[in-house]
Amino acid sequence: MMYCSLLRLLSPVAFLALFAGCSSTPGPADLVDFTPSAELRKVWKASLSDADGYVFQPAVVGGSVYAAAANGEVVRIENGRNTWRVRLRTRLSAGVGADGDLAVVVSEAGQVIALDAGTGSERWRANIGAEVLAPPAIGGGVVVLRASDHRLIGLEAKDGQQRWLYQRNMPPLALRSSAGVLIVDEVALVGFPGGKVVAVSLENGGNLWELSVSRPRGATELERVADVAGTPVVGRSDVCAVTYQGRAACFDVSNGNQLWGRDFSSHVGMDRDTRFAVLVDERDSVQALDIYSGVTVWRQDAMPRRQLTRPLIVEDYVVSGDGDGYVHALGREDGVFAARARAARSAIVAEPRPLENGFVVQTLDGDVVAYEVRR
Repeated sequence: MMYCSLLRLLSPVAFLALFAGCSSTPGPADLVDFTPSAELRKVWKASLSDADGYVFQPAVVGGSVYAAAANGEVVRIENGRNTWRVRLRTRLSAGVGADGDLAVVVSEAGQVIALDAGTGSERWRANIGAEVLAPPAIGGGVVVLRASDHRLIGLEAKDGQQRWLYQRNMPPLALRSSAGVLIVDEVALVGFPGGKVVAVSLENGGNLWELSVSRPRGATELERVADVAGTPVVGRSDVCAVTYQGRAACFDVSNGNQLWGRDFSSHVGMDRDTRFAVLVDERDSVQALDIYSGVTVWRQDAMPRRQLTRPLIVEDYVVSGDGDGYVHALGREDGVFAARARAARSAIVAEPRPLENGFVVQTLDGDVVAYEVRR
C-alpha cells in the first residue's frame, strides 16, 4: 500500500496506468459515529472555479482571505463578501501569496502576477520560466517563488525584478509537492527533498544554515525518497519538520542541535503549538507528540485512507480536511472526535488556514468555506 501511495505522489496520472495493481487499494474508511462535544459552525462560503488538478491554497491576512482558481480568477473575501474579484487572462497553477500590500499568483507558463491587495489592480508581471505549484511567500520586500524543480527565486516586491536565485543538487526522485516557503523575519525556511530544512537569506539568497531531519535510506530510489513534507514549523527558538519515509524532528536554531527525533512518515506535514506537534502519517493516522520530547501523547487511527490534509491546531482542537470534502475536529488534548462538517462534495487538498476565531478551507471544486469551532 505504501508503494502505491508513493507512486501516486511521484507520477503524473498517465504514468499511473502502468501500475494497475495499485487500483485494488481499498477505498476510504467509513465515517465513525460519535457524540459531538463541539460544533463546526459555517461562518460563510464563497465559490470560485475549480482547481483542475492543482492545489490552490488560500492566503489569510488579518480578516481578509485571498483565493484563486485555475481559470485565472482571483478574489479577496471579507466576512463572506467579495471586496474585489478579477479574472486574469491566463491559467494559474498555484494559490495566492499575500501580505496586505500585494496578492501574488503564478500562471501555468511561469508568469508571476502581482495585484494590489486593496483593489485587485495589476501592479506588475515577471516571467520566471519555471512551473510553480506552491503559493508565493512575501516578506522583507521580496516575493519568494518555489519552482517545481525546487529552485527558489527571489523577486523584488516593488517591481518584480529578480533579486536572487537559490538552487541545490536534488535526488533523482522527489515528491510533486505544493509545499511553500515560510518567511520568518529576514529568512526563508524551506524543506527540501533529501530530508533537509534550509534557511535562505531574503537579502541575497545565501544559504544561512541547514538541518538534516532525515537521511535517505533503502536499496532503491523509491525507497530513498525522504522529502520534507509541508513547510517547517517554528517556535520561539526551535524549528520542527517531518519527512516522507523518514523522521519527525525538532532542532534548536541557535546551535543546530537536535532536540528530539523519531521515525515517522508523512506527505502532508505538521502543525505545532507550545505543547504539541501534531502530524498526519501516510496511513492517515493523526498523532500528537510532546513538543519537548517527541513522545506520543495520543493517536487517532479511525480515518485510514481518507486522504487527510495537513492538520491545523485551532485553540482546543485539531482540524483537518479529507478527500470527501469533510472537515474533522479532534480534541487537542486527547484526539477524540469533537465535531465534523462537510464543506462540499469535492476533496479538500489544500491545508486549512487560520482565520480569526476559526479557519478556512478551499476545495478542488473551488468552494472557499470559513468555520468557527464552538463548544
